[in-house]
Amino acid sequence: MMSSSFNIYRVGISFVMMCIFYKSAVDSLSELSPQKYFSTLQPGKASLAYFCQADSPRTSIFLEELNEAVKPLQDFGISVAKVNCVKEETSRYCGKEKDLMKVYLFRGNILLREFPTDTLFDVNAIIAHVLFALLFNEVKYITTLEDLQNIENSLKGKANIAFSYVRAIGTPEHRAVMEAAFVYGTTYQFVLTTEIALLESIGTEAIENAHFYFFHCKQVLDLTQQCRRTLMEQPLTTLNIHRFIKTMEAPLLTEVAEDPQQVSTVHLQLGLPLVFIVSQQATHEADRRTAEWVAWRLLGKAGVLLLLRDSLEVDIPQHANVVFRRAEEGAPVEFLVLHDTELIISRVEGNTHIEEMQEDEDEDVQSPDMDIQDDEVAETVYRHRKTQLPLELTVELTEETFNATVVASDSIVLFYAGCTSTMLLTRVNCADWSDLCTKQNVTEFPVVKMYKEGKHPVSYAGMLGTEDLLKFILLNRISCPVNITSVQEAEEYLSGELYKDLIPYSSVSVLGLFSPNMTTAKEDFTKAGNYLRGCVITGIYSEEDVLILSNKYGATLPALLLARHKEGKVESIPFANFRVQDIVQIVTNALLETFPEITVENLPIYLRLQKPLLILFSDGSINPQYTKTILTLVKEKHLDSLTPCWLNLKNTPAGRGILQTYFNALPPLPLIVVVNLHSGGQVFAFPSEQAITEQNLLLWLKKLEAGLESPITILPAQEWKPPLPAYDFLSMMDASASQHPTRKEPECTKETNMQKNDKKQHEDKSTIRKEPVETLRIKHWNRSNWFKEGDKSFRHDNKEL
Repeated sequence: MMSSSFNIYRVGISFVMMCIFYKSAVDSLSELSPQKYFSTLQPGKASLAYFCQADSPRTSIFLEELNEAVKPLQDFGISVAKVNCVKEETSRYCGKEKDLMKVYLFRGNILLREFPTDTLFDVNAIIAHVLFALLFNEVKYITTLEDLQNIENSLKGKANIAFSYVRAIGTPEHRAVMEAAFVYGTTYQFVLTTEIALLESIGTEAIENAHFYFFHCKQVLDLTQQCRRTLMEQPLTTLNIHRFIKTMEAPLLTEVAEDPQQVSTVHLQLGLPLVFIVSQQATHEADRRTAEWVAWRLLGKAGVLLLLRDSLEVDIPQHANVVFRRAEEGAPVEFLVLHDTELIISRVEGNTHIEEMQEDEDEDVQSPDMDIQDDEVAETVYRHRKTQLPLELTVELTEETFNATVVASDSIVLFYAGCTSTMLLTRVNCADWSDLCTKQNVTEFPVVKMYKEGKHPVSYAGMLGTEDLLKFILLNRISCPVNITSVQEAEEYLSGELYKDLIPYSSVSVLGLFSPNMTTAKEDFTKAGNYLRGCVITGIYSEEDVLILSNKYGATLPALLLARHKEGKVESIPFANFRVQDIVQIVTNALLETFPEITVENLPIYLRLQKPLLILFSDGSINPQYTKTILTLVKEKHLDSLTPCWLNLKNTPAGRGILQTYFNALPPLPLIVVVNLHSGGQVFAFPSEQAITEQNLLLWLKKLEAGLESPITILPAQEWKPPLPAYDFLSMMDASASQHPTRKEPECTKETNMQKNDKKQHEDKSTIRKEPVETLRIKHWNRSNWFKEGDKSFRHDNKEL
């Protein structure tokens, strides 16, 4: 980079191309004889000569593209020429026909590179290839993540990195990057790749387009700490890259004490808005931390300033906490009251509408449905109360048609109040056919049951979402457990080949191994398989040659073989003297991920493990290095007492409310916290100034265990009740969960004796649940908070998550 012997600002360059003479070539492209061309060469400069043989019109298209490249290349100090050859010419560039299809790049009389003309297919390719060759030391081309990490580590504390991905060399995006490198190559280390796998490895979600990142490495002094990365979200053009780099060079945060209308920064000159965070002396430090966090989020999109209210002569409305100024000349300054830092981000990104603050605004006025918003389910029901569902897509059943329909075909029945394969989707309106619903033991709504000819119906107890319900339907297409009849079939089953179309819906396949005389164990496993039907694929093998499989997988009969298809491995678990519920628990435990992404849907499952949560909060896809760090600690048994997980704020926005509860304002991400939900409610935060490495994280956890760390907050005991008993869906979930003896309740239950079992369940419902089950709730924060602490947060055991 800076040590390059080639300084583009001080050394002229010539570009030479040997081309076939074409009579209609435009005048702007210099035409020289071979002798004249070589006599004009100067140290540090070059030329283009294709010592042209006459009557070769096939190069006309190329010459048109080359002519378009003349002016841009001259702007970079690179001259372009065409050399006309005669038949007697002895120059090696005028000789062989195959040489006449190449382009030659010289510096002085030294040949630097030669390019086949088919690689210089248009003006963008010509300019990109030429600059790429000349800026060899300024632009590093890499192919692996290790290459990128090595460059990043070598520049920490020294210089920043401009990293780009383009689909191919010679594209318009490649030209834009090279033109930017021409200007900024002595200031920043430019790194280029065309490997899409490398782009995926750094956590980029949209990989179909070119990308440009700015790595903030110069300020990183800890070699174990990763450089911050800022993505340019605009299309990859020379002008956008220039604007983006200029914003990277500007101060992250500036404190001002003057009229916002009179403030001028580079952001306004580049057409970007300004965001002023209004502060006062008493809260200055907290306001500055908040403003810095906002500045990092808006880097490249807006300028962020801290406006000191106490030092202003200009009056700022008393309740305003944000001032917004557009880049358009003459645009009025807007005084806003924003209750959440995310609203500031959305304001700039244009994703939401924020009402401007009015001086006579009544802060106590609430929307008509404010109380409804205290319950997430109730809010959804309320907002969609008038939505008409497309019920015409299903067959409506009545008391007269119900038995005939479900007996004659495989059916999914939705019981409610108010198309899949060969499965018939039907519905029953229990408000009209209450007797029918009572006979089918339907007492809560909505309820989904699957009816298969000659078998007992199966109730679906999972989330009423498309993916979960589809999984339930598809996994019910096969018997559970399926009977495996040969060793070869068993191997196909364990490899995923036997039911490969179902593997996306069941990442674990379970195979029970038994000797033919193990009658009781086989019966227990069969009951467990029926119980797990629709949740996971189960199979059973009990032939005379079962020892072939038990010996291969080191299993002592009776045994379970768990085939984890994502990892491509099979593990064996002996289960002599195990009961049905023990088998179910083993299988459901196997379905849990080692380092899961926490969502609204799966949080209760992991909370029921009754362990403190180690949560890595991330604003987007998780860095692969962090995943490797956590999984290494798990493998080494350092996290056995915790439930490690991560939360993507983009997928689960409720996580912002959680962080605001912990820190009062959103902290910089990524961030690791340990939340002790089940004993005291303490929340501990991993030091943000430390890099997330195995050594640092392990040392911090040991301090926690020794009681040497203080919690950043303690969650209060607070119960959030539904506004009406009919909206107490959480109790319904808890009651359903308590019927299962496992850590993760299966999403289906077999009704072996519908009338008897359902009656017993309803009679015992009040006594079944012995311990509270954690789940999710909504909290509506006080609007008087300066930065509103988020509309949503999790609820558990009478505490907030």
